[in-house]
Amino acid sequence: MTTSADSTPDFYTYGARPIGEAEIDGELVLIRWPDGAELRAHALWLWENRMAVDAIDEQTREGTIDPVDLPPASVLRRVAVDSGGDLIVHWDRAAASTHHSGWLRHVADGRHRPASGIPAPEHWRATDRNAPPTFDGVAVLNDHEALREWLDTLCRLGIARLEGLPVTKDVLARIGDRIGAMRDTNFGVTWPVSVDMAPTSTANTVLALAPHTDLPTRETPPGFQLLHCLVNSCGGGLSHMTDGYAVATHLAEHEPAAYDALTSLHWVFFNRSPAHDHRWSAPIIDHGSAGQPLTLRAFHPVRAFPDMADADIPRAYEALRIFGEVAGRDDFQMRYAWRPGDLVAFDNRRILHGRGLIDSDSGVRELHGTYIDHDEVYSRLRVLNRRKGKP
Repeated sequence: MTTSADSTPDFYTYGARPIGEAEIDGELVLIRWPDGAELRAHALWLWENRMAVDAIDEQTREGTIDPVDLPPASVLRRVAVDSGGDLIVHWDRAAASTHHSGWLRHVADGRHRPASGIPAPEHWRATDRNAPPTFDGVAVLNDHEALREWLDTLCRLGIARLEGLPVTKDVLARIGDRIGAMRDTNFGVTWPVSVDMAPTSTANTVLALAPHTDLPTRETPPGFQLLHCLVNSCGGGLSHMTDGYAVATHLAEHEPAAYDALTSLHWVFFNRSPAHDHRWSAPIIDHGSAGQPLTLRAFHPVRAFPDMADADIPRAYEALRIFGEVAGRDDFQMRYAWRPGDLVAFDNRRILHGRGLIDSDSGVRELHGTYIDHDEVYSRLRVLNRRKGKP
């Protein structure tokens, strides 16, 4: 038995998960299932999630209650389980409400958390993968399931490639439109990566680039980066990719002093541009709070000032050296050539990317790039999973 989305506070469809028993414990309702699972639901949370006009808006599934209008928790009178296994709650100031067992169970199982619907990160090294996992680009442009599979791999591994795409500048926006809003930055919504006579970024030079992440100068650096190859007849310039999770794990296990410095000591990252002045202070490795994505701030051209006690500066620099050595090791660093029609997407806050020296005398190279935040990619993947019946 399943319930339609019409009877739950969201747009998912849930199978029935009949409740075994429910009882009141102070301001909580203890909900138990026959298999031992339990949910401790506060009275006011259940009050807010009644499928009623004064609690949940039917069209938007958003709450309509102003917190100043919340009743005391004593509004809860009694609870019961109906013949179908749903929770029935009786209230002092409103009609009894029914709370679907499948919806309650998804909360008990933690499937309401931000990480839900997103695959857990799978750490990798170059010894595991010597090239990005590759998908049919034209299929991703036109088919929801192909898009879902590509995004699932992108979220799991932090990198995924499309091949066989047209080599026109509109393709990047077409892929972006399949996912969500592209992020505007000081480079624009989309931007070229080519050799410029008057570059505003080291990306637009022939220089080799050490493993790095983009825009650590921002409070929240961009989530995913998409690069589309329009032409590449140059020698050299191999793309380098390193999994930040693998680097952080290695450092925690084998270089604990460096790991401590990298995760606790702050640097000021400063955008050195005539037209912009972005700056932020943070550690190189930032795990954030529980459930948040890893954020590496490792673009050293904009790492400007130590933001720490004088006594900590020597160990901060030593930790940077160790970090760079590990991230650039052959066993960590995936290397591959750009082919026209390729689009490589990668998690800019997780994957350290770089390149070898470009021989611009041997040809022409032009990539077209954009950023799309984690929020957009995760949302799109959850919706695509919802269409497959994966709440």
